[in-house]
Amino acid sequence: MSQDLQRRLTPRHITFMALGMCIGAGLFLGSASTIKLAGPSVLFAYMFGGAMIFIIMRALGEMAAHEPVAGSFGAYAHKYLGPFAGYLTGWNYWILMMGVGIAESTAVGIYMKAWFPDSPQWIWAFASVAMIGGLNLLAVKVYGELEFWFSLIKVLTVVAMILGGFAMIWLGWGNGGKPVGLANLWTHGGWFPHGVTGMVLALPVLVFSFGGIETIGMAAAEAAQPERTIPRAVNSVIWRILIFYIGSLFVIMAIYPWNELDANSSPFVTTFARLGIPGAAGLINFVVITAALSSFNSTTFSGSRMLHSLAGKGQAPAAMGKTSVHGVPVRGVLVTMAFLLFGVLMNYLVPGRIFGMMMSILAFNTVWTWGMVLVAHWSFRRRQAQPLAFRLRVWPLSSVLCLAFLAFVWVMLAYSPDTRVAIYVGVAWIALLTVAYYAFGIERRMRQAAASDAA
Repeated sequence: MSQDLQRRLTPRHITFMALGMCIGAGLFLGSASTIKLAGPSVLFAYMFGGAMIFIIMRALGEMAAHEPVAGSFGAYAHKYLGPFAGYLTGWNYWILMMGVGIAESTAVGIYMKAWFPDSPQWIWAFASVAMIGGLNLLAVKVYGELEFWFSLIKVLTVVAMILGGFAMIWLGWGNGGKPVGLANLWTHGGWFPHGVTGMVLALPVLVFSFGGIETIGMAAAEAAQPERTIPRAVNSVIWRILIFYIGSLFVIMAIYPWNELDANSSPFVTTFARLGIPGAAGLINFVVITAALSSFNSTTFSGSRMLHSLAGKGQAPAAMGKTSVHGVPVRGVLVTMAFLLFGVLMNYLVPGRIFGMMMSILAFNTVWTWGMVLVAHWSFRRRQAQPLAFRLRVWPLSSVLCLAFLAFVWVMLAYSPDTRVAIYVGVAWIALLTVAYYAFGIERRMRQAAASDAA
């Protein structure tokens, strides 16, 4: 086994990888919970959240295009903020990917019960772990192709739903020729049925929906011509995601009263059923299963690559840094798969609660990752003597604004009883990592490596 990854991912692969990670259970299933919290004002929450995500992506894209390294923001935190920051960021992101993977495999189990109501949820979660794990053991180009087609299916579905929804709103298609109009957006309590507080409370939940966009940075080390590929992917993905999220939720709430949506089912299935398309519910159920598998595919990829990066710095077992002849960190994939089996157990023990638990808990990890991207980028930018071709505009004001937003999300996580557990679990996880850093001699090895480099 070697230590090297291979640059086999094209711009098409990279762009759809990021789309695949973001347009998953957070949109197809989790959007129901944000609608319940905020009502129609959830559209404003997604607009503001999307603008903040764009700032984070530009910052990450600037570093990734200039330094396309394995481990991405974990490696940047290590280089620009110190080994301890890189260690915390890398391991925090790995556990984030495991949590997202558990949530996505759980979503598969929930969706499959629409077809097999008597089958246990954990069976489908296990099947998804086995299938996606096996695919990630193949060459990275195979993974990229698979992710492209996975993502294309759900992108086309969201576009079809938006177009069909507008036809129903303006032309009455699927509603007996009577246009639905837009009245549902304000006739059930107004734009802010729960006040501004409801919109604010939705912010921590929608953070999970956007989580995964940073996959672009993780793929930089395996991208062909990253100096061209990464900027193109960053600039193209963000506006597409905003259209998909805001456009789809706008259509859903215009067609169907927001307060009648079931928080435990996908509003996409509900909307297509309302459109009156024969067999639409079954078709959309297939699509959302594909969407969940797509996001699960990306989490397994990103988690194994982060282990590979950590191993290269002596912050994870050296075996995690070995790659196959196809450039795949096989042992990292296997360890990632083994941990994801914990999600199968959770689906067996608490099948009705696991998805909501993951969405709440992982918001802390997501905010940490994005915050470290911005802080590392700050140090990176201060060290650059020459202007870069691809850079974050209006810096440092844009970074300060985005960091303030992330701090606010953390405050809201602590404020709401439903999400407060994220703070408890997140702080406990950081404390555990800190203890391990010193107890297992990682701090000593980092100090010795720094002394050796200085000599």
